[in-house]
Order: sequence, then C-alpha cells, then structure tokens
Amino acid sequence: MLIQTFDTTLRDGSQGEGVSFSVEDKLLITQKLDELGIDYIEGGWPGSNPKDREFFARAKGLKLSHAKLTAFGSTRFAKNPVEEDRNVRELIDAETPVVAIFGKTWDLHVHRALGITLEENLVLISDTIAYLKKHGKEVIYDCEHFFDGYFHNREYALQTLEAAKNAGADVLCLCDTNGGTLTDDLARIVADVRSRFPGTLGCHLHNDSDVAVANTLAAVKAGVTHVQGCLNGYGERCGNANLASVIANLELKLGHQTIGPDKLQNLTSTARYIAELANLQMARGQAYVGPSAFAHKGGIHVSAVLKDSTTYEHISPELVGNRQRVLVSDQSGRSNVDYLLREYATLATRLDNDARRRLVDRVKNAEHQGYDLEAGNGTFELYIRQELYPGIQFFEVQGYEVMIVGGRAKSTRATATVSIGTRTGDQIETAHGHGPVHALDICLRKCLAALPGVADVRLNDYKVRVLDTNHGTDSKVRVLVEWSDGERSWSTVGVSEDVIEASWEALVTALQLELMRLLETDNSADKVVAEFCWEA
Repeated sequence: MLIQTFDTTLRDGSQGEGVSFSVEDKLLITQKLDELGIDYIEGGWPGSNPKDREFFARAKGLKLSHAKLTAFGSTRFAKNPVEEDRNVRELIDAETPVVAIFGKTWDLHVHRALGITLEENLVLISDTIAYLKKHGKEVIYDCEHFFDGYFHNREYALQTLEAAKNAGADVLCLCDTNGGTLTDDLARIVADVRSRFPGTLGCHLHNDSDVAVANTLAAVKAGVTHVQGCLNGYGERCGNANLASVIANLELKLGHQTIGPDKLQNLTSTARYIAELANLQMARGQAYVGPSAFAHKGGIHVSAVLKDSTTYEHISPELVGNRQRVLVSDQSGRSNVDYLLREYATLATRLDNDARRRLVDRVKNAEHQGYDLEAGNGTFELYIRQELYPGIQFFEVQGYEVMIVGGRAKSTRATATVSIGTRTGDQIETAHGHGPVHALDICLRKCLAALPGVADVRLNDYKVRVLDTNHGTDSKVRVLVEWSDGERSWSTVGVSEDVIEASWEALVTALQLELMRLLETDNSADKVVAEFCWEA
C-alpha cells in the first residue's frame, strides 16, 4: 500500500530545544527532503513570524520535483470573519499548493483556550476549511489533541472530524499532541475513526511516552495512509515520531511503499545532513541511520557477523544507506581487528599469525588507555605497518619544549624547540607559532625537511575530548587530528594528561605514518630504508 509521507522538521521540528534553522537552512532542507521523495514538506507558519514569511516568499523560486510545499496555520479567530482573518490570509498569500491547519478537538481546549461554545468551534473549523478549498488549496486538517479529546468526549471529537470532512478537508490527521497515548489505545481509536470516515486518514504523533514510532506503525495497520513526523525525531518536548524510522519500518518490515527502495538508500545521508544543518550531534544509537546502528564491539558478535551479518543485523545497512562498522576496544577479540584489516587488504595479507596476535594485544592496550582507533584510523594503520617493518625508524624524538608568552594583549606567542635523531645525525630546530601545537608542528617539519612527503601533510581538523572529568584540570584528554596529503585523509590520536603532549603524539604519528608509506610506494623498499631510515 502507498503511504503518504509528511515531514514537519521545518515547523514542528524547529520547535525542539536547541533547534534553530535559518531561512537558508530551511531552503536547503526542503530541497534535500524533495530529493529523498517526501510527499509533503511543511515549511512553517507564515502568520506567526517573519522568518517563516520570508521562507515562503523565497521558496516560490524552488524547483521541487516531487514534494508539495505546505503552509501551516490555525482555524480563524472566533472574532474574525474568515475572509478578514490575518492568519488565513497569510496562508493564502504563501501560495503553496497545500495548507495544513489545526483546530480544537478536545472540549477542554474549546472552553479553556478559546473561551467559546462547542458549536462555535465547529463553525471555525468548517469556515476555515471551506474558505481554503474555495481558493484551490489541498487541505490537511490536523485534529489537535484528538486522542485526549476522544477519551474525554468521544462524540464531540468525532463531530469535529465530521465538520472538517463536510467542509472539504482532503486529509483528516489525528494528532496525539501531548504524546501520552499508548499503542493499544491509539490503534483502537484509529480503527473506530477509520470505520466512520472514508478517504485519507493521517496521524501526527508526539514521543512523550517514547512510543511515537510504534504508534505510527499501529495507526497504519489500523487504516492510516498519511504519516507525519520529523527526520531524526526533532520536535517540541520529547519530539515527534522519527520519520526516518517510520519510513524504514514501513518499507522494510511492513511491505508498504513510501519513498521507494531506491530513495531509501539516501535515508542515512539525508538524516545526517539535517542534523548537520541543525548543528546537533547525530544520535549515535538512532535506529537505521545512526553511526552505531550497525556497529559491533563484542568479540563474539564480530566473529559471527564476519561469517554471516544476519546473525546480529536485522537488515542490510546498505538498504538505508548506512554501513556496517566494527569497533575496537579493550573488549575486542581478534575478529574485531581482522574486520578492520579488511580496509588494508594489501597490508593484512602479509601479517602472519604472530603479528596479528601482537596487533590485537597492542590495540587492546591502546583502547584501555583511552585511544579511539576506530576514529584514529591513521594510528591503527601505523600499528600495522610497524608490525610489517619491526624496528624501522625514520627519526627518533629526543626531546621537545614549549614556552608560551602571554599578557594583556589578546595575542599569545608560543616558542618551541624540538630535538630529533635521524640517520644523518641530530637535528635541533626552534620556531615560533600562534600556539604551542602550531610551533611544534613547524619545528618538527623543519627537522624533517630532507625527508620526502613531510611538506605535503596538512592538518584539516583538530578535536580534544576530556576522558575522565572527575580529575578536573588533571584529567586525561584525547586529541584527534585529521590530516591530508592531497590524495587521502586520515586521523591520528594522542592521549595524555597534558593536551600538548597528546597533540604532539598525534602530530608525530601522522608524519611517521606518511614516511612509513614510502616503504610501500617507492619502487625499492631497500632504497628507502638505506637513504632515509635505520633499523633499531
């Protein structure tokens, strides 16, 4: 069965704590959701704020290939004739093909929030929908607090649906606005509504009881064919139904069609793209699209996955555009390391059993100390190469020191001195930098200027994480640095109670790795060893 998808990330999602999209962000996300194959994209409430008004003005220039842009608003104010209501006029002026409006379904809200009679509320619903239909709009009627209203006054809740349906609403969308309805109750209520109302029935469910996705699936089983939510589950309070999970479950578990299998492969990249624009860290354990959704750490799990991935994966991650990952830690077994070695096939085939055993022990020890070798892939690669060429050294660090001079001026000057031993003798260099790491970097490169490849290595990113916050300023830190030589990128990691020492370790590792690669790229490994390094 074809199930319509309605994404409200730009409206309801933006009401979540910490979520703030610029107009430019909203335009980019709209384009991305259209490419994903979403049917309806709710862009915002043009009558509520200047940002949404500007968005709809600029969105008129978008070339959407599939999605219908939707403006959101409410039924008219009780004191206003519909044709004079500013909110309704803003919905018309947005010039979207679809309008989603919400109205009161719970009698408590009619009396307390609006201060009108139940009959007057039915007129608000009818007038607004009929007016929008008169202007050629496809109308989605969001029945606010429908399930709470149904529990308290079933007959009136159904009357509001009747008023919307008779006025021409194209979709009746049942909203669990407070997110407190549990799955069995929700399915029973949806089935009751389905038996009374033909046409397209929708659901808009919040996650305050942590069952919004389950409720959405249950609603579909009970007859809903239009599902609303937000990618990544953004939204007010505990968020909306996570549309990424809803789509994947409908397509892969229940056999329905939403965006289709081809577009489904873009689900992960789209979810992460939106998280990036929201400036929020992607939840690692988010189902289907999270970085850890198909990550394996335990040695027994990894051993089984290497033989048959279905042993610990409920679907193939490629179906949703994700990938299988194996983590290394102090809990890892040889299977974890064997899996990571797949990325270094040409190197791995030359490791004998003793070398692999030593590599596993080294990885476990490093992870126990706080190294993250899954993120620090360059450090892991260096470990491999050092097993292939035991004892080979390009240089030996004899010592380094850093002096930082600061004062009232905003700028701080760092001076570093580095001493290293090379095949041709000791090298000592001093350099100034914008900070201690910068100064050390300059020094080390000056010491190694005669070695090939050093000048090509560039720092792309630098991150510091405190590992044991209970120790205060004496805490151990992990520094992760991303590098590039113009052809490839890699990351190295350093760990220490001293952030400068951890940074220095990551820096030295990056250059050691690039030089070790010479032993694979040069036509003669013996020539490289003879000219640039020695065996300890």
